[in-house]
Amino acid sequence: MLDSSNARRRKTILVAGGAGFVGSHLCDELLAAGNRVICVDSYLTSSPANVAPLQNHPHFTMIKHDICNPLKLNDHLDQIYNLACPASPPLYQADPIHTMMTSVSGTGNLLKLAARNNASFLQASTSEVYGDPEEHPQNEDYWGHVNCTGPRACYDEGKRAAEALCFDSLRAGDVDARVVRIFNTYGPRMQPNDGRIVSNLIVQALRDEPLTIYGDGAQTRSFCYVSDLVDGLVRLMNVQPNPAVPVNIGNPGEFTIAELADMVRSMLPTRSKVVNKPLPADDPQRRRPDIARARELLGWEPKVSLDEGLSRTIAWFQNTLLEQASPRSSKTVPKVAGATGVPQGI
Repeated sequence: MLDSSNARRRKTILVAGGAGFVGSHLCDELLAAGNRVICVDSYLTSSPANVAPLQNHPHFTMIKHDICNPLKLNDHLDQIYNLACPASPPLYQADPIHTMMTSVSGTGNLLKLAARNNASFLQASTSEVYGDPEEHPQNEDYWGHVNCTGPRACYDEGKRAAEALCFDSLRAGDVDARVVRIFNTYGPRMQPNDGRIVSNLIVQALRDEPLTIYGDGAQTRSFCYVSDLVDGLVRLMNVQPNPAVPVNIGNPGEFTIAELADMVRSMLPTRSKVVNKPLPADDPQRRRPDIARARELLGWEPKVSLDEGLSRTIAWFQNTLLEQASPRSSKTVPKVAGATGVPQGI
């Protein structure tokens, strides 16, 4: 129980998209720090199970709401984190117009809410604003190489528009807005069917299904474990003064998709073979963050290696798939090499 002095310091923080993969971990972290958290989520692509353990927390409130519609609250807010938007291509392409409007109308609605409350605002943007980059690694001064009419534009251009709204609001003096550009993130609570490369490969390996690689597997990605990302989000929200520039948060370790598949296969006694399929339109060939700005402004850098993070994530998927399996099923889920269980409190 907080004493009276701590209670006076408790912030009321709204997390839009708080029942999602990253959002739920952020809610955990903010509550553990003694804050009051209001989670807003439409559940269109997230899971109530992610925040089910928080429902009885005395400082947690869950509101089912689509931020494309204005949100009315009686509570005074100190901070708003906007993580509301599908982040994997199959999910954001399923309803591309709604995806775009979530980033544009939704961000606009939350910025107005922040202005009314004089609340600090953090926008979750993405490395996808760099598109299929012609500069490598990507630093925040690079303007990107994005196809503004392609099938990924609903997400890429939506996030670019959201950034513009934030910096226009900041320049106008309306909102203390901050923007983070998130690179590929993974960890417990990813949805098995979300279409992201890490969850795809792990679930396929656990089910002894072919491991799907799009293209030849030579394209690269940088994978950041979710606890490292959440640490970066909180640091950026609270750093003073406002950096007034976008900040990359991601792990600069760069791996080919083929290397990632080999790592998953080495951690699981699976019979799965790799199957190559055509590369989707506008799929980036290289992705690696330059995190010099995050180091300088936030004192941030990732702590969890890909080996360690994959081990934790595989263990979580093992438990999840076992829980989902029918009691009559005789199929067992293989154990991950070196895993001792799912870490708590991440």
